Amino acid sequence: MGNISEDINSKFANSKIKAIINIKYTANWINSIENEFFRPYGISPQQFNILRILRGAKEPIKVQTIKDRMIERAPNATRLMDKLCDKNLIERVRCEGDRRVVYINITKEGQKLLKDIDKNFKLDFLDKLTLKEAEMLSSLLDKIR
Repeated sequence: MGNISEDINSKFANSKIKAIINIKYTANWINSIENEFFRPYGISPQQFNILRILRGAKEPIKVQTIKDRMIERAPNATRLMDKLCDKNLIERVRCEGDRRVVYINITKEGQKLLKDIDKNFKLDFLDKLTLKEAEMLSSLLDKIR
């Protein structure tokens, strides 16, 4: 990967157009790396995000709370959770007071999978940035939003 102009063989009208194309291109590049990394574990990056949310919650939480906390807003979050449930990585817990309310909890198998992933999860491409550059990048992205 070189610079964006070389990678997609394109010239840009101005630096702002170049920046937005670069953000989109880089996001897709990172998605490809993530998809490749998670494939052997049998989950997607979005499912990993759900498992991390549940681990961080330390208690069963509502489906809507999970959806609100997701990095990538997924309209198919319920389907993603169904697949995690089928793999016994999460479980649904009905509310005693209101049977219509469903909580989601991470299972022991889900916790174990996250521990395995944590051992191997590396973002080597970020080693190209200094801590100061990473802070600056994050700050600029916050500024855009």
